[in-house]
Amino acid sequence: MTAIKINSQKEKAVAFKSLHERSGIFVAANAWDAGSAKVLTSLGFEAIATTSAGLAFSMGKADGEALISREQTLLNAKSIAEATHLPVSADLENCFGDDPDFCAETILMAADTGLAGGSIEDATGNPASPIYCFEHALARVKAAVAAARSLPFHFTLTARAESLIHGGTDLKDVIRRLEAYADAGADVLFAPGLKTIEDIEAVVKAVAPRPVNVVMGIPNTNFSLNMLADIGVKRVSVGGGFFRAAYGAFYGAAEEILQQGTFNFGNTAKPSSQLNDLFR
Repeated sequence: MTAIKINSQKEKAVAFKSLHERSGIFVAANAWDAGSAKVLTSLGFEAIATTSAGLAFSMGKADGEALISREQTLLNAKSIAEATHLPVSADLENCFGDDPDFCAETILMAADTGLAGGSIEDATGNPASPIYCFEHALARVKAAVAAARSLPFHFTLTARAESLIHGGTDLKDVIRRLEAYADAGADVLFAPGLKTIEDIEAVVKAVAPRPVNVVMGIPNTNFSLNMLADIGVKRVSVGGGFFRAAYGAFYGAAEEILQQGTFNFGNTAKPSSQLNDLFR
């Protein structure tokens, strides 16, 4: 499918909202910088998402440990939004603060970068207490929703329940949280760490008719788009998957030189002329 070019932030926001309202499933492809956003745009994806993992790794830092600032994240999101005519949704982690008012401020700042949407999650960034209590998490989502709705365009807000990727196993609590976030006005619901089709379907049914995002490209969750569409998933992202795939090739090339003394990786690497044509 050839994507239709759109330019203004309002047009991008309308397009992103429409992707969630039409029938069928779509992929929000995760870019970690302007260059990767241009590649994904050229391939025909319909929307772009940022990735906190890809950004952290590209800066030589670990992901999920609150090592990337709000300012760094928003600058990265701005560069990605400016690199593509597609709508961009940002991974805003926990909105970089505990206080609901601070979360609302982050949403407004994110909107100022040209984004069509963004996310808020209930992970604290503190390994000793990784998930906010239910009441505080809900208050933060409500504040983010209020900020998003104060904007002159529809900023698509994704609310994330994070406990499954922080060692949690209580799917009922995850669903309870996502239902509450949906009732609070979140546009999209997302629980990274769902491992089975049955669990994904349970989440989809619990928050229906609100759309659900599912992350793929991680070990042992290789479900096809058709399988996910059949159970009602609306949006698929890959988190840091593309970045990890790129680094997989990078590692392979470097290891070939060190271990074999050969340079065959150059035969499958993208030619500089092709990259120049894309980025020019």
